[in-house]
Amino acid sequence: MPPVLPLILAVCGVAALAGAAAMLRGFGRNLRLAQILATAPEESVAEVAAAADRQDARYVRARGRIVSDEEFPDELDRPLVYRRRRVELSDGRRWRALEDERLAVPFGIEERGAYLGVDMDALGEGLIVLPRESGGTAGEVPDHVPPGTPADRAVRLRVEQVSAVEHAIVAGVPRRGPDGRAMLTAGAGRPLIVSTLDQDEAMRVLGGGRRARAFAAVGLAAAGLGLVGIAVAGTVVGLAR
Repeated sequence: MPPVLPLILAVCGVAALAGAAAMLRGFGRNLRLAQILATAPEESVAEVAAAADRQDARYVRARGRIVSDEEFPDELDRPLVYRRRRVELSDGRRWRALEDERLAVPFGIEERGAYLGVDMDALGEGLIVLPRESGGTAGEVPDHVPPGTPADRAVRLRVEQVSAVEHAIVAGVPRRGPDGRAMLTAGAGRPLIVSTLDQDEAMRVLGGGRRARAFAAVGLAAAGLGLVGIAVAGTVVGLAR
């Protein structure tokens, strides 16, 4: 292998890795949520409840049927335990929340008679559901946008909700709640995650439908690692001669 070739391969490999990193950064917080949800070990609700008794601070996930004694109805009379309504204004590349309303009641998940609560105070951006959205322009909702907003600026209404008739995956750190019952909350440097979607669908939603971009980033990363590896091997062989 010519002496200069490993250097060229290394430069190309580093460039590919940098490109992959830039593409993945475009997924923002969703990339971290996807990584956490995919790697958290899954245990039964009963096992997680027992871990709370032992004060086991491991980050885990469990799944079960959503239960609550305090459901509230939506406009279609479906029993909800959580609802978040946001009016957002586009700034060209991102959406900025103008209104953010949340309504929630205590709830948890149940599996074979075992119960595990969800720390509602810790539930923030870790909610993964299929949102309902409707769009328009600032000129159509002048009472909901700041004065002076261009009339053609894009505005959307985004609603995320959790129903008491759904099943959910909950990921977090087990502990005992104020009522003495086991619950999952944020901890170990990770957020509390509640997903009403199965794993594959959750990953699709977190990716924003940009599966091709995700695959491209993974391909670039693999190619970059391969090129760097070949460059290192070529350099070692050259030095050994």
